[in-house]
Amino acid sequence: MDFYHSEDNNRLRHFVNWIVDIVVVIAFAWFLVYAYGTQIVVAGHSMLPLFASGDVVLMDRLSYDFGKPDRFDVIVFQREDQKMNVKRIVGLPGETVQIKNDEIYINGEKLEEPAGLGRISLAGLAEKPMKLGEEEYFLLGDNRDSSEDSRFSNIGNVSGSQIKGKIWLRMLPLVKLELIRSK
Repeated sequence: MDFYHSEDNNRLRHFVNWIVDIVVVIAFAWFLVYAYGTQIVVAGHSMLPLFASGDVVLMDRLSYDFGKPDRFDVIVFQREDQKMNVKRIVGLPGETVQIKNDEIYINGEKLEEPAGLGRISLAGLAEKPMKLGEEEYFLLGDNRDSSEDSRFSNIGNVSGSQIKGKIWLRMLPLVKLELIRSK
């Protein structure tokens, strides 16, 4: 009789251990999704060729809790009208940004940008030097001639509090699944 009783205890213990393992995995997955997995659907063509309209990307919400945004980071920010936009950081706090002759100048020096970004035919507000405040960032879309960004008064310079996170992964379409790195 003790043999069967012992076997039942082992089965119960095995079953409880299995349930605990499942709960731990679910809790860990929830943390990862909460911290690194906010889904954003890209709207419009302002980030071509990196993202097309309808692409689904994941935003890391914690990266800027422990660090500051960097030049060329692809980020999500919340506009004044509460819409979420995806853009690339070009100008950092305290810098002076100007666009002249289709080029970006930071503190009077030409910015060496990653290859593949669109040319800038419209300087907008950055036609004259723009001094960024202590917590302000200058953002541009990669498709410069089809982007509503910091060059225009309805967006302007973006405060650090408006930045919600950094894009780290394109999820959909699956054929374009890739990690997104700052250039």
